[in-house]
Formats: sequence, structure tokens, C-alpha cells
Amino acid sequence: MATCPDNTGPDTAGAAALTVDELAARAGVTVRTVRFYSARGLLPPPVIGPRRVGLYGPAHLSRLALVEELQHHGMTLAAIERYLRQLPEGLSAHDLAIHRAVVASWAPEGADEATRAELERRAGRPLPEPDIDRLAAMNVLERVEGDKDAFRVDPGLLALGVQLLDVPIAHETILAARTVVLEHTRAAAKELTRLFQDEVWGPYRERESDPDAVEAMKTLSADMQPMVVQALVTAFQRSLKEELRARYADGPAAP
Repeated sequence: MATCPDNTGPDTAGAAALTVDELAARAGVTVRTVRFYSARGLLPPPVIGPRRVGLYGPAHLSRLALVEELQHHGMTLAAIERYLRQLPEGLSAHDLAIHRAVVASWAPEGADEATRAELERRAGRPLPEPDIDRLAAMNVLERVEGDKDAFRVDPGLLALGVQLLDVPIAHETILAARTVVLEHTRAAAKELTRLFQDEVWGPYRERESDPDAVEAMKTLSADMQPMVVQALVTAFQRSLKEELRARYADGPAAP
């Protein structure tokens, strides 16, 4: 069973007043869903109150909302578990609410569900298992657990991924390149999030009672998104050109 660090913040114990039924009702989910998420480690344990009744607080409610938001954007439970493990420790309910607003405004369009037949129709060609593996390695799609002919597909990457199927690059090379890209983009995202939290979220944390604060944060985050993405793309393009120029200034390296 996967577990997440206790990022519920200091308000969990002090404001834990909801039973599991009340938490589910407030979150708009079923009690079964709450228990399932808890079993997967997506929710921290409740505070044990009188008569051994589990009590939940605002941070549990905010975390449930964040999980639902991530699912809405096409993330699997396994991906959500990894995502939650990377959150800073000690996040309050308000921090989680702002984080959810950022996710909602920065997340790309949700992945499309597709059967193998639909996927091949959209790709315009048959897709044997090796091609499916290559597309998965490029983050174009991921398999749906328990169904070998069902996929979640990134519509923005599908056409490019299909074109790259005919490029003679080994599957292992794609995986290695993916590892490098994920490692460095994750590091950049972590530092940008830290900067964003320290320099931008601060003023909003002082206005926890203001119902417009989270919406304002969502708008601000959405305005920043194209600037940050463009800066990252531009910096990468320039760095890549410089690396290639330096590496091959005197012609291809000898084997």
C-alpha cells in the first residue's frame, strides 16, 4: 500500500470535527471513496475522537478536492500517489486549496480515453505492441489498468508521437531520454514552485478567510503559465544549440 507524508498541516487535529459520512458529503464523494483513498494512502489517518470515532478536518477536505482535481485532469491513482508524495510537508488546508487552484489552471487538457481501435483510427495506422510501448515511453499514452485494449491518450502529443515511430531510435534510447527530461524538468518545476510559494503565495496565505483569494491565485497562476513555459522552451532550445555547437564544432566525434 502506498503512503503519503502527512501534509495535512497543523489545522488537522485542531479542527477535526467531521465524521467520515460528513466528510464524504462535504466533498461530494461516497464514504466508500473516502475509505478507498485512505487505504491507498491518498488521505492521512483521521484523528481518533470520543468512542473511537475517526474525525476529519479541513485539510482532509482540501486533499480530497485536490485528488479529485488531479483525477479530472486524467491522472491515474498511481500517478496521484507519486504527485502527493512530492508535496512539501506541513501544508495547511488553505495551502492545499491554493495548490488545487494552481493545478486547475496549469494542468493541460485532460487525456482522452480510447480503445485500441479508436487509437489506431486516430493514428491512421495499425499499432502493434512495440509501437504502443514506444508511444508510452514518449508519454503519448498510458495503459488503463486491467484492460490491455484501453488507453489514456494525450491528444496534443499523438500526431508527433506517431511520426516519431518511424524514426530509427531504439526503445531504450527513448526511455533514457525520457529519464533525463523528467529528471531536469522536475528539478526546475520544484525550484519554480518553491519560488512561487515563497514570493507569490505568501500574501494570499494571510487572507485565508477571504473567499476570493483562491480564485485570485488561480487567475494569477494562469497569467504566469505562458510566460514560464515560453521561458523554459526558449532556454532549452538555446542550451541545446550551444551544446551541439560545442560538441560538433570540429565535426563528429570519432567513435
